[in-house]
Amino acid sequence: MKMLDLAQELSSNAYPGRGIVIGKSADGKYAVTAYFIMGRSENSRNRVFIEEGKGIRTEAFDPSKLTDPHLIIYAPVRVLGNKLIVTNGDQTDTIYELMDKQYTFEQALRTREFEDDAPNFTPRISGILRFDDKGFNYAMSILKSANGNPDSCQRYTFSYNNPVSGEGHFIHTYMGDGSPLPSFEGEPKLVGISGSIDEFTDMLWNNLNADNKVSLFVRYVNLEDNTEETRIVNKNK
Repeated sequence: MKMLDLAQELSSNAYPGRGIVIGKSADGKYAVTAYFIMGRSENSRNRVFIEEGKGIRTEAFDPSKLTDPHLIIYAPVRVLGNKLIVTNGDQTDTIYELMDKQYTFEQALRTREFEDDAPNFTPRISGILRFDDKGFNYAMSILKSANGNPDSCQRYTFSYNNPVSGEGHFIHTYMGDGSPLPSFEGEPKLVGISGSIDEFTDMLWNNLNADNKVSLFVRYVNLEDNTEETRIVNKNK
């Protein structure tokens, strides 16, 4: 698979929707993950990321303008023991709760489907990083309709063991803007991972569409001592 330039992938797509990036820093020292949200409606754009424990959640920037919390207010990132969970919806809680009961990542997601936002039927995208004394591995999932047909849910899981330094994978909800919005196709894109956490954060934020971007979360986890650094960027301030 050809490695893509993540900055180019973002800058060339006005509306990738919500996206997850997971990989390993070029120096091999850090597990890297990022999650961003975008919005076209006032309700979707009226959000910020705030820290909650070791994770984050979305919150209305102006509560008086919140018209429908369904599908937009949730915890995108949660930590369960040695696992970091990141998703684009409330399936974060499903994964957390069922894995705490010894379900696997894939088994937990079999209990969920794509979002009920006809006619888009937005895919549910999810990622998980597992840390141990040998480093980390990760998996990504997408639950999507059958080309817009809600009668069929198609589930795909992609696993990555012993990640390669300087490489990561990128999955997002939409191929681009449209009506209805076209769901992501294929396996997660192979992308390069480079720079410090601040450089990586700036690259992501600066290449997301200025009108549609809403919030960004980035975390670097040190693979030697499991310490972590987090950056949160909100358009609403």
